[in-house]
Amino acid sequence: MSPKIPVLRWQNEHLELLDQRYLPHEQKIVKVKNVEDCYHAIKDMVVRGAPLIGTTAIYGAILSVLNNDDFHLSLKRLESARPTAVNLSFELKQCLKIYEEVGKEDALTSLLDYAKKQYDQLHADNLKMADIALKELDQTINKEKYNLVTICNTGYLACGEVGTALGVISEAHRRGKLKKAYPTETRPYLQGSRLTCYELQSEDVPYELIVEGAFSYVLENLNIDAIFVGADRIAKNGDTANKVGTSTLSIVAKNYGIPFYVVAPSSSFDLSTLNGGDIEIEMRPDEEITQVFGKKIAPNGTKTVNPSFDVTKNTFITGIICEKGIIKSFTNDEVQRTISEE
Repeated sequence: MSPKIPVLRWQNEHLELLDQRYLPHEQKIVKVKNVEDCYHAIKDMVVRGAPLIGTTAIYGAILSVLNNDDFHLSLKRLESARPTAVNLSFELKQCLKIYEEVGKEDALTSLLDYAKKQYDQLHADNLKMADIALKELDQTINKEKYNLVTICNTGYLACGEVGTALGVISEAHRRGKLKKAYPTETRPYLQGSRLTCYELQSEDVPYELIVEGAFSYVLENLNIDAIFVGADRIAKNGDTANKVGTSTLSIVAKNYGIPFYVVAPSSSFDLSTLNGGDIEIEMRPDEEITQVFGKKIAPNGTKTVNPSFDVTKNTFITGIICEKGIIKSFTNDEVQRTISEE
C-alpha cells in the first residue's frame, strides 16, 4: 500500500493543496495565499468533494483574517465558488459565527483551531459511517464478501482521511468483506477513472472500472450487492444532489432491485431546502465536454448542457447513512430527528 499524499496542509501562513486536476499521473502542489487563490482552487476544482471544499473554505476565511481583508466580503466570494455543495456555505457560516463571537483580534487562532477540529472530525465521522454501512449490509444481505458500485470520487481525496461512500468500500476491503469494487468513470471530469481508481490502487483494493453507459449491463450481470454514493446536498425530504449520473444509477438500481445508499456527514444536510427541486445545480463550461485534457473532440462551436450534479429522488434511495445513523423513512421529521441527535 502506497503512503497517502497530503491533500491539504497549512504551512507557514499559506495553504497547500494537492492539485487533483493532474492526478493520477502527476502530483502538483498549489499554494493558496489569499482569498482569491482559495476561490479559484475551489471553483477550478484544484480541490473537490463537498467535505473537503468545506474545509478548504475555512482556510480561505483564515487567509482573509491573516491578510486583513473585509471578512464579510471574503465569505461571500468564497461561497459563490460552487453553489451546490452545502458544506461550503455551512462551514463559512460557522466561520462567521466564530469571528463575531471572539472578535477580529482572536479570530485567527480560533479559526485555525476550528479548521483542525473539523478535519479531525471528518476522519472520525467517516469511520462511523463505514461501520454503519457494513453492519447494514451484514444485516440485510449477509454475504461473506460483497460486490459494490460507486460513482465519482468520495475517498480521502474528497472527504478526509477515510472517505464517505468510497470509505465504505475501503473499510470493507480492510475487513476482508469486499469481493470487488466497480467505480464508474464519471464523465466528463473523470473523477472515477482518475481519482477513485488512483485511491483503490494505492490501497490494493480489487476493482474494475466501468462507464456510466454500462450501468444496466453491470447491475444485471455482475452480481452487484449494493451501491454507495456520496452527496453534495441533501434536502429535508431526503432528495440528494450528487455527481451527475447518480440519479440515473439510482433508477437503474431500483429496476434490478439493488440497494442504493447515500453516505454523507450531517453537514451535507440542508434542512432549509424542502426538496430536490429547490437545489441549485451548478452548470460547468462547454470545454469540459468538448475537450479531453485540452484536446478538442467535438467540432468548433459545439454548445453543451453540462450540469455538474443531478438530484436523486428519495423514492430511489434505500437509505441515507450519516455519522448519526441510517435514515430509511424520508419524512421531514425523521430526517431532522436523525441528524439532530447528539
